[in-house]
Amino acid sequence: MASNTQGIQQLLAAEKKAADKVGEARKRKARRLKQAKDEATEEIEKYRAERDRTFKEFEAKHVGSREGVSNKIDADTRVRIDEMNRALTTHKEPVIQDVLSFVYAIKTEVHKNQRD
Repeated sequence: MASNTQGIQQLLAAEKKAADKVGEARKRKARRLKQAKDEATEEIEKYRAERDRTFKEFEAKHVGSREGVSNKIDADTRVRIDEMNRALTTHKEPVIQDVLSFVYAIKTEVHKNQRD
């Protein structure tokens, strides 16, 4: 009977040792997965930063900075407003004279639909 108990004890010890090994293997696997996830996240961030940098270079090269575009639009707008003001100044008086001449030139005639 002593050998039977000793055999059971050995089986229990072997089972415990196997459970410990499986637990350690699971922990190693979890660490490897976490490490792989961290490495993938880091690689994704590097790629994203590189693509963002490339895009900003392309945008600066082809479009210019946003302030530059805004300043150009403002300058073009000021030029157009100045042109309109000059045109208004040069054509204002002749237009007023034309309108007044039409208002003052009254022709008194009987309308063709009026009956005698």
